[in-house]
Amino acid sequence: SKDKLDEANAEDIMNSLSKLKGSVLKAAQMLSMDTGLLPKAYADKFQTAQYSVPPLSYPLITRTFRKYFKKNPTELFDTFTPKAVRAASIGQVHKAMLDGNELAVKIQYPGVADSVRNDLKVAKPLAARLINIKTEELEYYMEEVEEKLIQETDYRLELKRSMSLSEACKHIPNIVFPQYLPEYSSDKIITMEWMDGLHLKEWLETSPSQEERNRIGQTLWDFYSYQVHALRISHADPHPGNFIITADNQLAVIDFGCVKEIPEDFYDSFFKLVDGDILEDDKALMEVYQSLNMIRPDDTEEEVMMFTALYKEMIELLGRPLRHECFDFSDDSFFNQLNEITERVMRDKKIRKSNAARGSRDSIYLNRIYIGLYAILNEIGAEVETGMKEITE
Repeated sequence: SKDKLDEANAEDIMNSLSKLKGSVLKAAQMLSMDTGLLPKAYADKFQTAQYSVPPLSYPLITRTFRKYFKKNPTELFDTFTPKAVRAASIGQVHKAMLDGNELAVKIQYPGVADSVRNDLKVAKPLAARLINIKTEELEYYMEEVEEKLIQETDYRLELKRSMSLSEACKHIPNIVFPQYLPEYSSDKIITMEWMDGLHLKEWLETSPSQEERNRIGQTLWDFYSYQVHALRISHADPHPGNFIITADNQLAVIDFGCVKEIPEDFYDSFFKLVDGDILEDDKALMEVYQSLNMIRPDDTEEEVMMFTALYKEMIELLGRPLRHECFDFSDDSFFNQLNEITERVMRDKKIRKSNAARGSRDSIYLNRIYIGLYAILNEIGAEVETGMKEITE
């Protein structure tokens, strides 16, 4: 059957990607979070890239420690598990003990940073054909993606951002962060407090009550809302592998590898589109479209009409949770509409024929934040107080 064929093909592809690791595996992980973009078998299999891929051998791990600390991990810590307890796209996690404290030690795969640019060189012409954009115009967007992927391989930067954002967000109810150990971290290693708990799928298998689902969902929403609206810098990788639910039903954020800084002028234009009144003001809408490069100066009249109608529909749908005081993310009809419009856009020959790049590149990761967040909240089945509110201490 087609379903069985999809499952077999997805497993074969995932096995190959798991051996390659790095940015190609990261791409699979990102694709798995986009509602309706992949058949279910592929989305389910690619989600394992979030925390469960084949780990590297222990001798390679030892070599990394000797390079940065001049010691084996067993010399640096009281105990160190030779086998990784978690492995994802960029690195893997080992468990260690030091002075009676349990630690998580994240080690980056050798060569990942060097491979990113080469992987993207291969990906650019394929992406240009897939989304039908001129290669030279696609470069503008690929620079943003490349920058973020390279930043994810900079563990010094990740450590700095992890400590800064954890401190800034610690006042948010029901959220916890690990303590970080800079003296046991390096360019390719991050050491932090071990966080006990369950990944999202494991937690959902325990059949949490609706109240518990709503609590975790609200915490996730508040975490992102505060970063986007108050800090203008946000964790930009909302997939289940970056979160753990603790035994006392708190949300632990365990990875800050991907972070998006949000320029003020882009923020102002982007969130004007969330205001329900603007959908009735064609002149104001057009000004925002032009400021975000959604409508281009060289567009034909037919293209302007086609894209403004499409944008209006998409803005109403994607901004709907933000225009309500409370939103039920378990409503599958909302996500069915998202899937339907995605499929329609991908099939529309007139849209594909207009092969010009559209939109600010700053929108790539902000859209990813909200689409990924929506997907997790749907999986949780949470009802959340939303709206455009800032969370303050």
